Amino acid sequence: MRIGIIGAGNIGGTLARLLAGAGHEVVLANSRGPETLAALVAGIGEQASAGTAAEASEFGQVVIVAVPFPAYTDLPAALLAGGKVVVDANNDWSGGAAAATSSSERIADFLPGAKVVKAFNSIHYVQLADQGTPTGTPGRRAIPIAGDDPEAKATVSGLIDEIGFDVYDVGSLADGRRIEPGSPVFNVGLTRDEVAAALA
Repeated sequence: MRIGIIGAGNIGGTLARLLAGAGHEVVLANSRGPETLAALVAGIGEQASAGTAAEASEFGQVVIVAVPFPAYTDLPAALLAGGKVVVDANNDWSGGAAAATSSSERIADFLPGAKVVKAFNSIHYVQLADQGTPTGTPGRRAIPIAGDDPEAKATVSGLIDEIGFDVYDVGSLADGRRIEPGSPVFNVGLTRDEVAAALA
């Protein structure tokens, strides 16, 4: 699969390594320009390359957004419309779980036509890098997701499984508030059943 990643910080860079390692083609972008990503891309290998946010958006069948939350308004909205699967890995630290709407709902409003799925916002990048295990491993950690489009959620769930984690679907984008900062499952290593119990 072709995956664009906008944001090359801790989460974006970690996901680039994991997804490239799983055999996907990755184009990674940041706000400072492709030339600043040369060392990161070289360290990942031939499955990865650097580009602009527009190039990552055009390239990706799935586009992961891992930027400081206020920067979502800089996303190339026109290129992410038309049914593109967009993964929101952000947290709105100004409001978090107390905000009137989830961060993903606000991103979806900014990207009309995109199929937004909230994922990877509730796991620390070190744990994302280190805690993946094969499918069926007892005690396998789960990553919670939220979204309004079942097919988009299935696509993202498949990627999550490939990089070593189970998935717990918390529901709609509005339900994504339940896994934002302040949630009992935020930055906590839990299995799928434990996530369900914590959110019950």
